[in-house]
Amino acid sequence: MRSRSSANALVGAVGTVFILWSFFSCGGSSEPEQSIETPVVTKTPTVEPSTIETATPTPSPSESTPAETQTSASSPALEALETIPIKGRAPKTGYDRDLFATDWDFSFGCDTRNKILRRDFSQFQLREDSTCVIATGVLQDPYTGQTINFVRGVGTSNEVQIDHVVAVSDAWQKGAQQLSGDQRYAFYNDPLNLLAVSGSANSQKSDSDAASWLPSNTAFRCPYVARQVAVKISYGLWVTQAEHDAIYRVLQTCPDQALPTE
Repeated sequence: MRSRSSANALVGAVGTVFILWSFFSCGGSSEPEQSIETPVVTKTPTVEPSTIETATPTPSPSESTPAETQTSASSPALEALETIPIKGRAPKTGYDRDLFATDWDFSFGCDTRNKILRRDFSQFQLREDSTCVIATGVLQDPYTGQTINFVRGVGTSNEVQIDHVVAVSDAWQKGAQQLSGDQRYAFYNDPLNLLAVSGSANSQKSDSDAASWLPSNTAFRCPYVARQVAVKISYGLWVTQAEHDAIYRVLQTCPDQALPTE
């Protein structure tokens, strides 16, 4: 009886050992299994310097590059134009050329007409009995581009006339009514506003502004309208919208056009 009990105990012990061996050999554990998280490493890709392209930002419509600014830069004459007020033409009521002057000014031994001829002729000869009056001369007419051989005399003197670049009646309708008598006299005789030109071209121009007349000599249009701008600024005159636009279009073609001073 005792032998059988011993045998049973031995068998039980062997079974227990077998069960424990099986459990541990299969990785069993009495504690919950803990998971070990492996850190995820994000690898930053290596970019070779030669493959990096820097995108050039596209300027917005309100921005401009230096090159664009240089291209659209205004000329001194064009910038000056933008300072002149734009108004409508005043009525010609009360206009009389004599309100400016009845004749050319005479000072320092010479009249304005002969002073301008002396300035604008490429060559000239004085009348023998005068230190002022020009007898003959050669004019490169700025309005037509033609050469005029001037000879003083009845029927020939009018071939060269002295033009008011800003016409007298045009000035009257654009601010000169408010000028004093002395200011209008100065305007009439101001070398800045005077050019020796072809008599026929001067007649064609009459009292037109830049909106209705420009010299047929296209090479002279920029200096011509720039002179008008300078005169209007000097005497506080205004321009009409059409006149402003006509001058603007001309000056857009000559970005280096300076403002004349005499």
